[in-house]
Amino acid sequence: MGNSGHPVVRTPHLDRLSENCYTYDNAYCNNPICTPSRLSMLTGRYPHQIEAWDLGAILDRRHKTWGDYLTEAGYETVLCGRTHFNGTDRLLGFSNRLLDDLPRWRNTKGNPPRRTADARRGSNSHVTECGPGDHEHTKYDRKVADLAVEFLHKKAASPSNKPFLLYCGFMHPHFPLIAPPEFYSWYNPNTLELPDTWNEPLESQHPVIQHHRWAWRNDIPPPEKTVRCALASYYALVSSLDAQIGRILEAIDTSPLHENTVVIYTSDHGEMAGSHGIWQKQCFYESAVKVPLMLRLPSGETGRVKQNVSLVDVLPTLLEVAGLEKPSDLPSNSLLEIARHQPDKTARAVLSEYHHMGMLNAGFMLKSGDYKLCHYVGSQPQLFNVDVDPLENDDLALNPEYAAIRSELENALHAIVDPDFEDARAKENQRMRRLKGGDT
Repeated sequence: MGNSGHPVVRTPHLDRLSENCYTYDNAYCNNPICTPSRLSMLTGRYPHQIEAWDLGAILDRRHKTWGDYLTEAGYETVLCGRTHFNGTDRLLGFSNRLLDDLPRWRNTKGNPPRRTADARRGSNSHVTECGPGDHEHTKYDRKVADLAVEFLHKKAASPSNKPFLLYCGFMHPHFPLIAPPEFYSWYNPNTLELPDTWNEPLESQHPVIQHHRWAWRNDIPPPEKTVRCALASYYALVSSLDAQIGRILEAIDTSPLHENTVVIYTSDHGEMAGSHGIWQKQCFYESAVKVPLMLRLPSGETGRVKQNVSLVDVLPTLLEVAGLEKPSDLPSNSLLEIARHQPDKTARAVLSEYHHMGMLNAGFMLKSGDYKLCHYVGSQPQLFNVDVDPLENDDLALNPEYAAIRSELENALHAIVDPDFEDARAKENQRMRRLKGGDT
């Protein structure tokens, strides 16, 4: 986004939103793939706590969501657009749904992924299928905004004082990287600056990353011309998304809703976009796990928050806004509390984890202060200082000078989660689901 310092990508509506927000500069997802990340965010609990191991996860309804909490508190709770829910329950505690996921994104059986050494994506179309054109995701996102704007207009005109929670989920900028031509024209592929590591040699990388690249068909970088086209397309999809968000913000800001409506903008994960030779996500590099996060209050409070936060912090925020008590066992804090009382960098730790294809064993990330530990069950870790090394080119894990920091982070990680135990639980869960319903 422009407001987060990108020199090329044009996001005028998000930039304008950020002028009146708390903006969280170090926000992270709790799992770098869609379904576990969204379920973690909606429940305020880490993926291993709710057994949301992979893209086939179906939420156990013992775990309450935003919809459950706020519906019980008298809110009208509405879903509109992409949620990437699996199973037959399409509401998960919300009272209504304006638009469901596209049919091909619904996994009704919750089938598990293949995590064997030979499991591999069928092609690298997530990079090579790119360029200007019309796509169903673009039409879908316009429909999401259409329905959201219609809902907001009705709420603004309604004499009822019943509060509401509206969740809007968009497809863009998810691959395939087919971008609306009017936004693709904003970016010249021939002049874009490529990531320094877009063609990083596979053999120079950590063994877990090597297998990750192989499994997701990123082991052989596409031709530079294709990479440039894919990057331009990705930027264009971000700008297209920005336009739809602008429509929703306009519906709020040109009506009485502006006086008492909280707005939160975030994403379920990032996109590597060629960094370290990787497209898509499924790893713990900053481009994959770092997410945008902005919070706008009717009071007009603003600020840049440097503290580490993650998506599990959204639920406590909603509970605070609604005047509800936070359950004592949530592993998270209100973003408002963090912004008002500890906005600067301290040692607050955030957790992310991964149990899907591309990692044969579980991976866990702990970010504390500026240091990030990537713990891989059965393999050496990675350790980065993302303040001095934002591109994560200098792995400090085996550097004796950082042994104390590594040990401190490993102890902090084990205080939150037992990596080996959760790895075994995930694999057993996936094994049992495979016996019941087959592979995905």
